[in-house]
Amino acid sequence: MQRALLLAERAESEGEVPVGALVVLDDEVVGEGWNRPIKSHDPSSHAEINALRAAATFMSNYRLPRAELYVTLEPCVMCAGAIIHARIARVIFGAYDAKTGAAGSVYALLPENKLNHRVDVKSGVLETHCAERLQSFFRERRQKKIIKDD
Repeated sequence: MQRALLLAERAESEGEVPVGALVVLDDEVVGEGWNRPIKSHDPSSHAEINALRAAATFMSNYRLPRAELYVTLEPCVMCAGAIIHARIARVIFGAYDAKTGAAGSVYALLPENKLNHRVDVKSGVLETHCAERLQSFFRERRQKKIIKDD
């Protein structure tokens, strides 16, 4: 999760919401990503999606069975769908997302029995650090009036 936090810093340095993610397979990082929707003009350019894309390219396979995804913020519905399609075995996340979380906060898509693949979820890893980074980012943006609502 420490490495995911460093990737979140990279996102923040680019003016993006500070979320970082990495895919690990057999104790090796095979993909990493950070939020880039603003810079890339791509609403799907979330940290998880970027990490999955990098891992799939590295592995030459869109399916990543046995892989784990570490992310600083609970995945949204879009990211949860991609995680399921990639057949990620386990998601480990830091901060909960009470507005759009799809790993248990708002929705519980990852462990859903009705879907063709279920993902093991471990939540709250370095939760305080992950949450503080996001809260600090949005507090600063509000103070600068860069955003009006979050």
